[in-house]
Amino acid sequence: MIRLLVLSFLLATVAAPALAQTLRVGLAPEQPPLVFRDGERIVGLEADNARAVAEVIGRRVELVPMAASELLPALEQGRIDVIMSGMSVTPERASRVQFVEPYLQAGQMAIMQINRVGRFGQPWAIYREDIRVGVVVGSSGEAFARRDLTDAAVRPFAGLPAAMDALRAGEIDLLLHDAVTSWLLATSDDYTDLISQNHLLTEEPLAWAVRRDDPALAAELARALSMMRSNGTLDYIIDRWIPVRPDAPAG
Repeated sequence: MIRLLVLSFLLATVAAPALAQTLRVGLAPEQPPLVFRDGERIVGLEADNARAVAEVIGRRVELVPMAASELLPALEQGRIDVIMSGMSVTPERASRVQFVEPYLQAGQMAIMQINRVGRFGQPWAIYREDIRVGVVVGSSGEAFARRDLTDAAVRPFAGLPAAMDALRAGEIDLLLHDAVTSWLLATSDDYTDLISQNHLLTEEPLAWAVRRDDPALAAELARALSMMRSNGTLDYIIDRWIPVRPDAPAG
């Protein structure tokens, strides 16, 4: 379907160039629904993006899986051409790579037990006094909670699984984590007891990254993204993997 959408648009405008150079796409397949493994296959929103982009710019695509911590070094060392792995734009990363225009807005969201929606379902609920908020140590969610939730009891956890367990056990009222976690709740049968407020508390745009010395590829990707927006391919891919879009960021 993605190939047909892209090709139908190209046939209505200009012919795609002959398939030539391989586009090596670095990704960390451990972030469902953005990119993850389904058996031997790498699937998800970013995997679909990579295949669609390759169709638009007329290249073969090679998905190169690796640990998230290896993506930036691999790009800088020339082992991959582009990172398409749900990477958020930050000043620190922007000093090392060149980002294409963001394709999706992400950020921190609040997650709760589904049977507590009546009490905590509204975005303003996180600002209540004495609310118990769980965060992952070192995360953007912890930074937001420490800065903005001055009346909350903020409880840090070493990792997301421990925080999720505490939420399910009723030890915390809300869990603050990035939007990818909230999107997973909407697409997985493993978390039917949890629900997200589906409201962005921070702005963390997601974008593709290339080397700073490769403006030609950045321009190609920007053109591909523009085409995918205009012919509906991008919306199709996002809706396929994220059926519920988030509300606008706070503030």
